[in-house]
Amino acid sequence: MRIVSLIASATEMVHALELGEHQVGRSHECDYPACVTSLPVCTAPKFDTSGDSRQIDERVKATLADAASVYDVFEDVLERLQPTHIVTQTQCKVCAVSLDDVERAVSARFSTRPKVVALEPNSLAGIREDILRLAVACGVKDRAARLVDSIDARMGEVAAKAVSTGRRPRVAAVEWQEPLMAAGNWVPELLAMLGAENLFGQAGAHSPFMGFEDLVAADPDAIVCMPCGYDLARTRAEMHWLADRPGWGELRAVRAGEVYLADGNQYLNRPGPRIVESLRILAEILYPEAFDPSLEGAGWERWSA
Repeated sequence: MRIVSLIASATEMVHALELGEHQVGRSHECDYPACVTSLPVCTAPKFDTSGDSRQIDERVKATLADAASVYDVFEDVLERLQPTHIVTQTQCKVCAVSLDDVERAVSARFSTRPKVVALEPNSLAGIREDILRLAVACGVKDRAARLVDSIDARMGEVAAKAVSTGRRPRVAAVEWQEPLMAAGNWVPELLAMLGAENLFGQAGAHSPFMGFEDLVAADPDAIVCMPCGYDLARTRAEMHWLADRPGWGELRAVRAGEVYLADGNQYLNRPGPRIVESLRILAEILYPEAFDPSLEGAGWERWSA
């Protein structure tokens, strides 16, 4: 078996299913566990990923206007690696290499016919289903049940402790700062598990655009910024898009010091086995009386002007 994973979350699934020794290639975004960084890279973005969130949004839209995808798949590298399995996704053409990208690459010049495993993690249930889908495709179905049971048990413990506090904070989860977008997909589910009230975005649905006036009108108890693909440093650097707006300083969360940054790249926007850590990050932020800040500094931090 020779696995090429073209999604960071799928790479984590491969290793959590004890299939790491079979992975022979990765996407440009696959970086965990650290051992995968030595594997050949099979993809690259077609646009410049430097710059601020507004520039990136404009480049993505411009690229999609001229091409079917924002990513290149290196057909020559895939051909050289001779994979038996290629893992991709159908959820979002912007977040990662898509099924269409892989099918174009494979049909172009491949001498073999690898099995293409397309994941679709739109929700927590979708993440569980994707683990099973990958495990079945690789012939280790029994491992999927054990992994999912472990994930569910650990998440259940975190959720129970948070709910036991009896508090129900009203939360604005922000997935992009300019233009402003709320977090969707599994993030509203994570907040609901903890007993928090999610103010924007719907479970199982793509992240929606929102206006700053919507944030002002809702006046949340806490704001958590978790931009897709951004680490803490980059998220921190982009906070001026919110902090410079008239009315920001009057928001309840800002006045109370309840504005937080979370690592969306490694955790909140990566639908893999570390969804447990994503839940824990939100729990530490929203319920500090119940949780030690074990992931502070690595997965989240408090924002200050």
